[in-house]
Amino acid sequence: MIADSVLRVRDLSVEIALPSGTLHAVSNVDLEAMRGETLAIVGESGCGKTMTALAAMRLLPRRARLAAREISLSGTDLRALSDKAFSAIRGNRMSMIFQDPMTSLNPVYPIGDQLEEIHMRHRRAGRRRARERAEYLLDRVGIVNPRARLGQFPHQLSGGLRQRVMIAMALMCDPALIVADEPTTALDVTVQAQVLRLLKDLQAEFNMALILISHDLGVVARIADRIAVMYAGRVVETGSSGQIFGAPTHPYTRGLIDCIPYPGKTARRTRLGSIPGIVPSMIGDSRGCMFRNRCGWAEDRCRTDGNAERRIEEGHSYRCIHPVGHLQGAAS
Repeated sequence: MIADSVLRVRDLSVEIALPSGTLHAVSNVDLEAMRGETLAIVGESGCGKTMTALAAMRLLPRRARLAAREISLSGTDLRALSDKAFSAIRGNRMSMIFQDPMTSLNPVYPIGDQLEEIHMRHRRAGRRRARERAEYLLDRVGIVNPRARLGQFPHQLSGGLRQRVMIAMALMCDPALIVADEPTTALDVTVQAQVLRLLKDLQAEFNMALILISHDLGVVARIADRIAVMYAGRVVETGSSGQIFGAPTHPYTRGLIDCIPYPGKTARRTRLGSIPGIVPSMIGDSRGCMFRNRCGWAEDRCRTDGNAERRIEEGHSYRCIHPVGHLQGAAS
Protein backbone atom coordinates (compact mmCIF):
# COMPACT_ATOMS: atom_id res chain seq x y z
CA MET A 1 0.00 0.00 0.00
CA ILE A 2 1.46 3.33 -1.09
CA ALA A 3 1.52 5.85 1.77
CA ASP A 4 -0.49 8.50 -0.11
CA SER A 5 -3.00 6.06 -1.58
CA VAL A 6 -6.56 6.82 -0.44
CA LEU A 7 -8.82 4.59 -2.55
CA ARG A 8 -7.41 1.49 -4.19
CA VAL A 9 -9.56 -0.73 -6.44
CA ARG A 10 -8.31 -3.92 -8.07
CA ASP A 11 -10.14 -6.19 -10.51
CA LEU A 12 -13.58 -4.70 -9.82
CA SER A 13 -16.53 -6.20 -11.71
CA VAL A 14 -20.26 -5.50 -11.41
CA GLU A 15 -22.89 -7.70 -13.02
CA ILE A 16 -26.66 -7.23 -13.06
CA ALA A 17 -29.04 -10.05 -13.91
CA LEU A 18 -31.69 -8.96 -16.42
CA PRO A 19 -34.45 -10.92 -18.20
CA SER A 20 -32.45 -10.62 -21.43
CA GLY A 21 -29.19 -11.82 -19.86
CA THR A 22 -26.35 -10.67 -17.63
CA LEU A 23 -25.33 -7.04 -17.91
CA HIS A 24 -21.57 -6.65 -17.47
CA ALA A 25 -21.74 -3.08 -16.17
CA VAL A 26 -18.12 -2.96 -14.96
CA SER A 27 -15.39 -5.43 -15.93
CA ASN A 28 -11.99 -5.90 -14.25
CA VAL A 29 -11.43 -2.24 -13.37
CA ASP A 30 -8.27 -1.08 -11.58
CA LEU A 31 -8.17 2.42 -10.08
CA GLU A 32 -6.17 4.30 -7.48
CA ALA A 33 -6.91 7.75 -6.05
CA MET A 34 -4.04 9.49 -4.30
CA ARG A 35 -4.21 12.11 -1.57
CA GLY A 36 -4.10 15.64 -2.96
CA GLU A 37 -4.77 14.68 -6.58
CA THR A 38 -7.72 14.58 -8.96
CA LEU A 39 -8.42 11.35 -10.81
CA ALA A 40 -10.87 11.84 -13.68
CA ILE A 41 -12.91 8.93 -15.04
CA VAL A 42 -14.05 9.80 -18.56
CA GLY A 43 -16.05 8.19 -21.35
CA GLU A 44 -19.38 8.32 -23.12
CA SER A 45 -22.64 7.89 -21.26
CA GLY A 46 -23.27 4.24 -20.42
CA CYS A 47 -19.59 3.29 -20.17
CA GLY A 48 -19.74 2.37 -16.47
CA LYS A 49 -18.23 5.49 -14.88
CA THR A 50 -20.96 6.12 -12.33
CA MET A 51 -21.46 2.39 -11.67
CA THR A 52 -17.78 2.11 -10.75
CA ALA A 53 -18.15 4.93 -8.21
CA LEU A 54 -21.37 3.48 -6.80
CA ALA A 55 -19.63 0.13 -6.36
CA ALA A 56 -16.86 1.76 -4.34
CA MET A 57 -19.48 3.58 -2.24
CA ARG A 58 -21.59 0.41 -1.88
CA LEU A 59 -24.63 2.09 -3.39
CA LEU A 60 -25.35 -0.44 -6.14
CA PRO A 61 -28.84 -1.59 -7.19
CA ARG A 62 -30.11 -4.60 -5.26
CA ARG A 63 -29.79 -6.96 -8.21
CA ALA A 64 -26.16 -6.03 -8.81
CA ARG A 65 -23.41 -8.52 -7.94
CA LEU A 66 -20.01 -7.09 -7.04
CA ALA A 67 -16.68 -8.90 -7.18
CA ALA A 68 -13.24 -7.40 -6.53
CA ARG A 69 -9.78 -8.51 -5.53
CA GLU A 70 -9.37 -5.31 -3.50
CA ILE A 71 -11.38 -2.24 -2.50
CA SER A 72 -9.58 -0.36 0.25
CA LEU A 73 -9.74 3.11 1.77
CA SER A 74 -6.48 4.27 3.37
CA GLY A 75 -5.61 0.65 4.11
CA THR A 76 -9.06 -0.40 5.38
CA ASP A 77 -10.52 -3.36 3.47
CA LEU A 78 -14.00 -2.13 2.55
CA ARG A 79 -15.10 -5.55 1.32
CA ALA A 80 -14.85 -6.99 4.83
CA LEU A 81 -17.08 -4.36 6.46
CA SER A 82 -20.69 -5.01 7.42
CA ASP A 83 -23.35 -2.65 6.07
CA LYS A 84 -23.49 -0.92 9.45
CA ALA A 85 -19.72 -0.46 9.60
CA PHE A 86 -19.67 0.80 6.01
CA SER A 87 -22.41 3.35 6.71
CA ALA A 88 -20.13 4.82 9.38
CA ILE A 89 -17.52 5.46 6.66
CA ARG A 90 -19.80 6.64 3.85
CA GLY A 91 -20.48 10.34 4.32
CA ASN A 92 -17.67 10.51 6.84
CA ARG A 93 -14.33 9.35 5.42
CA MET A 94 -15.63 9.15 1.85
CA SER A 95 -18.38 11.31 0.32
CA MET A 96 -20.12 11.64 -3.02
CA ILE A 97 -21.47 14.65 -4.90
CA PHE A 98 -24.29 13.43 -7.14
CA GLN A 99 -25.26 14.72 -10.58
CA ASP A 100 -28.54 16.43 -9.75
CA PRO A 101 -28.58 18.27 -6.40
CA MET A 102 -32.34 18.88 -6.64
CA THR A 103 -33.02 15.15 -6.41
CA SER A 104 -30.25 14.55 -3.87
CA LEU A 105 -31.42 17.16 -1.36
CA ASN A 106 -34.58 16.48 0.63
CA PRO A 107 -37.16 19.07 -0.50
CA VAL A 108 -39.07 19.16 2.82
CA TYR A 109 -36.15 20.06 5.11
CA PRO A 110 -34.08 23.26 5.25
CA ILE A 111 -30.56 22.79 3.96
CA GLY A 112 -29.18 23.60 7.42
CA ASP A 113 -30.91 20.55 8.93
CA GLN A 114 -29.54 18.32 6.18
CA LEU A 115 -25.98 19.57 6.63
CA GLU A 116 -26.09 19.37 10.41
CA GLU A 117 -27.46 15.84 10.45
CA ILE A 118 -24.29 14.48 8.81
CA HIS A 119 -21.95 16.11 11.32
CA MET A 120 -24.10 15.17 14.31
CA ARG A 121 -24.33 11.55 13.23
CA HIS A 122 -20.71 10.87 12.30
CA ARG A 123 -18.90 13.19 14.71
CA ARG A 124 -21.33 12.90 17.64
CA ALA A 125 -21.39 16.68 17.77
CA GLY A 126 -24.13 18.84 19.24
CA ARG A 127 -26.45 20.85 17.04
CA ARG A 128 -24.74 24.15 17.82
CA ARG A 129 -21.34 22.84 16.76
CA ALA A 130 -22.82 21.21 13.66
CA ARG A 131 -24.51 24.48 12.69
CA GLU A 132 -21.24 26.37 13.08
CA ARG A 133 -19.54 23.84 10.81
CA ALA A 134 -22.35 24.10 8.24
CA GLU A 135 -22.22 27.90 8.27
CA TYR A 136 -18.44 27.89 7.87
CA LEU A 137 -18.57 25.52 4.90
CA LEU A 138 -21.37 27.41 3.14
CA ASP A 139 -19.22 30.51 3.43
CA ARG A 140 -16.17 28.55 2.25
CA VAL A 141 -17.93 27.33 -0.90
CA GLY A 142 -18.84 30.91 -1.80
CA ILE A 143 -22.44 31.24 -0.62
CA VAL A 144 -23.21 34.79 0.51
CA ASN A 145 -24.99 35.25 3.86
CA PRO A 146 -24.63 31.57 4.86
CA ARG A 147 -26.53 31.92 8.15
CA ALA A 148 -29.70 32.96 6.34
CA ARG A 149 -29.24 30.26 3.69
CA LEU A 150 -29.25 27.53 6.35
CA GLY A 151 -32.95 28.18 6.90
CA GLN A 152 -33.87 27.98 3.21
CA PHE A 153 -35.25 24.99 1.33
CA PRO A 154 -33.61 23.50 -1.80
CA HIS A 155 -36.24 24.94 -4.16
CA GLN A 156 -35.35 28.45 -2.99
CA LEU A 157 -31.81 28.12 -4.34
CA SER A 158 -30.50 28.29 -7.88
CA GLY A 159 -28.86 25.28 -9.52
CA GLY A 160 -25.39 26.65 -8.86
CA LEU A 161 -26.14 27.33 -5.20
CA ARG A 162 -27.61 23.85 -4.75
CA GLN A 163 -24.45 22.33 -6.18
CA ARG A 164 -22.37 24.39 -3.76
CA VAL A 165 -24.55 23.09 -0.92
CA MET A 166 -23.82 19.54 -2.09
CA ILE A 167 -20.09 20.29 -2.03
CA ALA A 168 -20.40 21.70 1.50
CA MET A 169 -22.36 18.60 2.54
CA ALA A 170 -19.61 16.34 1.20
CA LEU A 171 -17.05 18.29 3.28
CA MET A 172 -18.96 18.27 6.57
CA CYS A 173 -16.82 15.52 8.11
CA ASP A 174 -13.51 16.41 6.41
CA PRO A 175 -13.35 13.24 4.24
CA ALA A 176 -10.22 11.73 2.75
CA LEU A 177 -12.03 11.10 -0.55
CA ILE A 178 -14.76 12.88 -2.51
CA VAL A 179 -16.37 11.40 -5.61
CA ALA A 180 -17.91 14.08 -7.83
CA ASP A 181 -20.30 12.56 -10.38
CA GLU A 182 -20.81 15.00 -13.27
CA PRO A 183 -20.93 17.95 -10.81
CA THR A 184 -21.33 20.59 -13.54
CA THR A 185 -23.73 18.86 -15.94
CA ALA A 186 -26.81 21.01 -15.25
CA LEU A 187 -24.94 24.32 -14.87
CA ASP A 188 -24.21 27.06 -17.37
CA VAL A 189 -20.66 27.60 -18.56
CA THR A 190 -19.73 30.44 -16.18
CA VAL A 191 -21.07 28.59 -13.13
CA GLN A 192 -19.29 25.41 -14.31
CA ALA A 193 -15.97 27.24 -14.23
CA GLN A 194 -16.68 28.57 -10.72
CA VAL A 195 -17.59 25.12 -9.38
CA LEU A 196 -14.52 23.49 -10.92
CA ARG A 197 -12.24 26.17 -9.50
CA LEU A 198 -13.91 25.74 -6.13
CA LEU A 199 -13.41 21.96 -6.14
CA LYS A 200 -9.73 22.37 -7.01
CA ASP A 201 -9.19 25.00 -4.30
CA LEU A 202 -10.98 22.92 -1.66
CA GLN A 203 -9.01 19.84 -2.60
CA ALA A 204 -5.76 21.70 -2.02
CA GLU A 205 -7.03 23.20 1.25
CA PHE A 206 -8.28 19.92 2.73
CA ASN A 207 -5.59 17.72 1.06
CA MET A 208 -8.11 15.11 -0.05
CA ALA A 209 -8.38 12.78 -3.02
CA LEU A 210 -10.95 13.79 -5.64
CA ILE A 211 -12.48 11.46 -8.23
CA LEU A 212 -14.20 13.43 -10.98
CA ILE A 213 -16.61 11.55 -13.25
CA SER A 214 -17.27 13.33 -16.54
CA HIS A 215 -17.86 12.88 -20.26
CA ASP A 216 -16.62 16.42 -20.92
CA LEU A 217 -12.91 16.36 -21.74
CA GLY A 218 -12.83 20.16 -21.67
CA VAL A 219 -13.81 20.02 -17.99
CA VAL A 220 -11.32 17.23 -17.32
CA ALA A 221 -8.44 19.10 -18.97
CA ARG A 222 -8.88 21.96 -16.49
CA ILE A 223 -8.82 19.99 -13.28
CA ALA A 224 -7.47 16.43 -13.64
CA ASP A 225 -4.03 15.22 -12.58
CA ARG A 226 -4.59 11.66 -13.83
CA ILE A 227 -7.20 10.21 -16.17
CA ALA A 228 -8.82 6.80 -16.58
CA VAL A 229 -10.66 6.38 -19.88
CA MET A 230 -13.58 3.92 -19.68
CA TYR A 231 -15.39 2.22 -22.51
CA ALA A 232 -18.15 -0.41 -22.20
CA GLY A 233 -17.40 -1.03 -18.54
CA ARG A 234 -13.62 -1.31 -18.91
CA VAL A 235 -10.69 1.04 -18.35
CA VAL A 236 -9.00 1.15 -21.76
CA GLU A 237 -6.29 3.74 -21.02
CA THR A 238 -4.81 5.40 -17.95
CA GLY A 239 -2.18 8.07 -17.56
CA SER A 240 -1.41 11.55 -16.36
CA SER A 241 -3.36 14.42 -17.88
CA GLY A 242 -0.30 15.36 -19.92
CA GLN A 243 0.15 11.80 -21.18
CA ILE A 244 -3.49 11.36 -22.16
CA PHE A 245 -3.90 14.71 -23.92
CA GLY A 246 -0.34 14.85 -25.25
CA ALA A 247 -0.01 11.25 -26.48
CA PRO A 248 -3.40 9.48 -26.52
CA THR A 249 -2.82 5.86 -27.51
CA HIS A 250 -5.99 3.76 -27.39
CA PRO A 251 -8.13 4.34 -30.51
CA TYR A 252 -11.09 5.30 -28.33
CA THR A 253 -9.11 7.90 -26.39
CA ARG A 254 -7.81 9.37 -29.61
CA GLY A 255 -11.34 9.48 -31.00
CA LEU A 256 -12.60 11.38 -27.96
CA ILE A 257 -9.81 13.93 -28.15
CA ASP A 258 -10.27 14.43 -31.90
CA CYS A 259 -13.83 15.59 -31.13
CA ILE A 260 -12.58 18.55 -29.07
CA PRO A 261 -12.11 21.97 -30.71
CA TYR A 262 -8.87 23.67 -29.59
CA PRO A 263 -9.04 27.49 -29.42
CA GLY A 264 -6.35 28.97 -31.62
CA LYS A 265 -5.48 25.58 -33.16
CA THR A 266 -8.65 24.27 -34.76
CA ALA A 267 -9.17 26.16 -38.00
CA ARG A 268 -12.55 27.71 -38.70
CA ARG A 269 -14.90 25.62 -40.84
CA THR A 270 -12.80 22.56 -40.05
CA ARG A 271 -14.84 19.43 -39.49
CA LEU A 272 -14.28 18.01 -36.01
CA GLY A 273 -13.57 14.34 -35.53
CA SER A 274 -16.31 11.87 -34.60
CA ILE A 275 -16.62 8.28 -33.46
CA PRO A 276 -19.03 6.28 -35.63
CA GLY A 277 -21.65 4.05 -34.05
CA ILE A 278 -22.75 3.78 -30.43
CA VAL A 279 -21.59 2.08 -27.25
CA PRO A 280 -22.39 -1.65 -27.67
CA SER A 281 -24.71 -3.63 -25.44
CA MET A 282 -22.91 -5.02 -22.41
CA ILE A 283 -25.42 -7.84 -22.03
CA GLY A 284 -24.17 -11.36 -22.73
CA ASP A 285 -20.79 -12.19 -24.27
CA SER A 286 -18.18 -9.57 -23.33
CA ARG A 287 -15.07 -11.22 -24.75
CA GLY A 288 -12.56 -9.35 -26.86
CA CYS A 289 -12.27 -5.62 -27.43
CA MET A 290 -15.68 -3.97 -27.04
CA PHE A 291 -14.55 -1.05 -29.24
CA ARG A 292 -13.86 -3.24 -32.27
CA ASN A 293 -17.10 -2.39 -34.13
CA ARG A 294 -16.24 1.34 -34.07
CA CYS A 295 -12.47 1.09 -34.52
CA GLY A 296 -10.60 1.81 -37.75
CA TRP A 297 -7.77 -0.56 -36.74
CA ALA A 298 -9.94 -3.56 -35.80
CA GLU A 299 -8.88 -7.06 -36.86
CA ASP A 300 -10.46 -10.49 -36.56
CA ARG A 301 -8.47 -11.30 -33.43
CA CYS A 302 -10.03 -8.27 -31.68
CA ARG A 303 -13.14 -10.46 -31.24
CA THR A 304 -11.35 -12.70 -28.76
CA ASP A 305 -8.37 -10.60 -27.67
CA GLY A 306 -7.67 -6.93 -27.08
CA ASN A 307 -7.88 -6.62 -23.29
CA ALA A 308 -4.23 -7.28 -22.47
CA GLU A 309 -2.56 -4.27 -20.87
CA ARG A 310 0.40 -2.63 -22.58
CA ARG A 311 2.65 -0.21 -20.70
CA ILE A 312 4.01 2.76 -22.60
CA GLU A 313 5.90 4.45 -19.78
CA GLU A 314 5.58 4.87 -16.03
CA GLY A 315 1.95 5.53 -15.19
CA HIS A 316 0.71 5.29 -18.79
CA SER A 317 -0.91 2.11 -20.11
CA TYR A 318 -3.63 1.04 -22.53
CA ARG A 319 -5.53 -2.09 -23.59
CA CYS A 320 -5.25 -2.94 -27.29
CA ILE A 321 -3.68 -5.70 -29.41
CA HIS A 322 -1.71 -3.15 -31.42
CA PRO A 323 1.62 -1.74 -30.19
CA VAL A 324 2.09 2.00 -29.93
CA GLY A 325 4.17 2.23 -33.12
CA HIS A 326 1.48 0.54 -35.20
CA LEU A 327 -1.21 2.94 -34.03
CA GLN A 328 0.94 6.02 -34.48
CA GLY A 329 1.94 4.89 -37.95
CA ALA A 330 -1.67 4.29 -38.92
CA ALA A 331 -2.67 7.70 -37.59
CA SER A 332 -0.03 9.48 -39.62
